[in-house]
Amino acid sequence: MIRSLLSGAAVCAILAFGFSAQAETRVTYKSAKSTSSYYQMAVQIAEAMKSGSSGDIIVTVEESQGSVQNVKEAGNRQGNYVFTTPPVLVKLAQGGKKMFEKDTADYGKIRSLFVIPSLTMHFVVSEDSAVSKFGDLDGKDFIIGKGSFGAREAAKYFGLFGLEGKVNLVDVELNSAVPALKNGQVHGFATAGSYPAPNVIEAAAGSKIRLLSLSDDQVAQTKRTRLVIPAGTYPGVDYDVTTTSLPVGAYTTTDMDDATAYALTKTYWEGKAKMGDANPWWNGVAPEMLSSMGAKLHPGALKYYSETGVQIADHLK
Repeated sequence: MIRSLLSGAAVCAILAFGFSAQAETRVTYKSAKSTSSYYQMAVQIAEAMKSGSSGDIIVTVEESQGSVQNVKEAGNRQGNYVFTTPPVLVKLAQGGKKMFEKDTADYGKIRSLFVIPSLTMHFVVSEDSAVSKFGDLDGKDFIIGKGSFGAREAAKYFGLFGLEGKVNLVDVELNSAVPALKNGQVHGFATAGSYPAPNVIEAAAGSKIRLLSLSDDQVAQTKRTRLVIPAGTYPGVDYDVTTTSLPVGAYTTTDMDDATAYALTKTYWEGKAKMGDANPWWNGVAPEMLSSMGAKLHPGALKYYSETGVQIADHLK
């Protein structure tokens, strides 16, 4: 039973929510492409939930084509659906703007659970590409993928930096990027994922790569948060890399009952340190980052934060 996860006051809280006894709670976790760091995070979360609940919370991870798809499905999914996305997309969906303008789905039922590592832009090139700055990408073959946040962000940056129409964007999925780079078929690729990103690690294994840095002026043009990937994060990249980041959160809907949301949130935060021992991208996540979330907290999650003394911004209550 899920209450085996909790004890003492936590058990009382679960009972107060009227959580009915059952053998196990099943949750669908919509993540990202299987080659991304966010998919690996989802697998870690699934394992942490199973371990922290003594097998009473079973999380099934689903691959997706990107954050927009995750949000769009939230408007129609029922039951215990959890998905990841940057908060800005939740705000756009609930406001019926841009790619959500013509949707009839009920995005008003989206609720926040917890924050996860931020999206970090990586611009990867082979060492023999003769590319050391963005301007050098003029005429080069480059992969940004299709439909994902990283693909849209990379295309936006090329436009901002005067490279629109000048970079030869190869029309393939991002999962083809690493072998294409290693085989000399392309000069580089862009990817968005918390560092250290698995596909960047793979690209650096057995071959020499560079990561492109943004100038402070370029960061300002993107209107994103400045972030520095420390030297030594990737093999052969022995210098700091200045890039951009975007907050990311885990969300559900009002279809999830309060007890399940409480247990998921509690188990996540109590298991985060152990996940950080395996992957350092978890170590930069803190409850103080909750203010970036794009929707009100689920009542079950809010109950957990209230019990643990986390300060919650009024727009999340």
